[in-house]
Amino acid sequence: MPSERSTSRATAQEDEDEDEEEEEEEEEEAPSHLPLAPSSESLDLSTTIDPSYIISLIRQLLPCNVKGETNDAKDCEEPKINDAVVDGQHGTPEIVDPWEDCGCILWDLAVNKSHAEFMVNNFLLDVLLGTLNISKSPRVTEICLGIIGNLACHDALIDAIVSTNGLVETVVNQLLLDDSLCLSETFRLLTVGLQGRRSASWSEALKDEQILLHILWIVGNTLNSTLLEKSIEFLLAIIDNQEVANILLQPLTKSGLPTSLVDLLSCEIGKLRSRNKLERPTALELILCAIEGLSAAHNSSESVSSNEQLFHLVCDVVKLSDKFEIASSCVSAVIIIANMLTDSENLASGISRDFTFLHGLLDILPFVTDDLQARNALWSILARLLVQVVENDLSPSTLCHFASVFSQKSSLIEEDLAGHSMQNFEEIDSTNMSKTSDATVDAVKKIVQILEKLMENSQVCDGVASRGDDGSSFRRLLKFCRKYTI
Repeated sequence: MPSERSTSRATAQEDEDEDEEEEEEEEEEAPSHLPLAPSSESLDLSTTIDPSYIISLIRQLLPCNVKGETNDAKDCEEPKINDAVVDGQHGTPEIVDPWEDCGCILWDLAVNKSHAEFMVNNFLLDVLLGTLNISKSPRVTEICLGIIGNLACHDALIDAIVSTNGLVETVVNQLLLDDSLCLSETFRLLTVGLQGRRSASWSEALKDEQILLHILWIVGNTLNSTLLEKSIEFLLAIIDNQEVANILLQPLTKSGLPTSLVDLLSCEIGKLRSRNKLERPTALELILCAIEGLSAAHNSSESVSSNEQLFHLVCDVVKLSDKFEIASSCVSAVIIIANMLTDSENLASGISRDFTFLHGLLDILPFVTDDLQARNALWSILARLLVQVVENDLSPSTLCHFASVFSQKSSLIEEDLAGHSMQNFEEIDSTNMSKTSDATVDAVKKIVQILEKLMENSQVCDGVASRGDDGSSFRRLLKFCRKYTI
């Protein structure tokens, strides 16, 4: 998505002592809109920004105008430094770089399609490419990448960007920088490129092994939250685009992508355990989304499904008590677990009697009710777990635990089943309907079998009664589930 210029490196401070009454008078006298350019200067551009002004901004960005850089171009003017702005608190002068000011304005203007097309038609891409090739300033590089990132958001300009000789390769090389803001803008730009119709060009430029290894190093070592999110969004763009995945996913997997994501997930959950507070919910969600994509991808699903550490981590996500803040993460965790159980059925036995997990799984039902894939995944997990229960001779104490869980969660189960009765599948694709109904019916049948065992065992009934539960809730659930499976 287009981004507005960064404000983390301020160019000047406002004068805090300015008289408020004078400001109001000036606002009253100011025109309500900028005047249109004279017809002779309009250059057929429909905008309230004078085209000649945009051209002047582009000229200011010529490589020879970059502060501290040199260039042999003869037509470049000497850079002009604005008067110093006095810091009101410390009285120290702050130098305003005109190149930075002009670049930030173009960064903002590039969000608009008409402005962006006019910039490209007036050789802005060549100017930015030249600047990137000589720049030693992180701020200059960040601004150049930010402008190109906004330009790339317009489909009509994708061909111009890709066809600018050396631009794609130069952008990829920015991944070797060590500035977090530059890297964030680089990943944002690459993500946009991989999501566009010329994604193959960006993929080919990225497939060098050293570049891929460096990307994983950044993902695994950055402490900057924004950079972490942008880098994982970049990985998601690779996983979600089949054409891109065919080029990059297998070498990334061989380079250790699954391990990197598992380590990140372990780190996030570790912080949650130690501080009892999720500091970066967005990061957790993105990490799980990336793992979800890998768990379903042909080139990487095997490396994911065989990772027991990952299985325990995603089960821990399901067990988290406060699910409203991380609802999307819980949904991804459910899909990952379902995919892993499909490839490695033996994993189910490890959680078949984990009642904390069963509690957490049923608590997610309201969050998947409108998501056919996620709901089917949840019920398929439940069916696999309950098969383990039905096929084993359970002790009365274990049956009492199941009675307690089903008693507490009976309303959630009934509400979900009532909202997805068999007649509600008439408008759903027949293939998906079959998969969904099979998983749900299988699970419900197992619930019926367990509840019937509960009712038949007098010791269990006595144990339930000793807990102050007369058994009415799971009796009602048993009656409801029997109707559902008819």
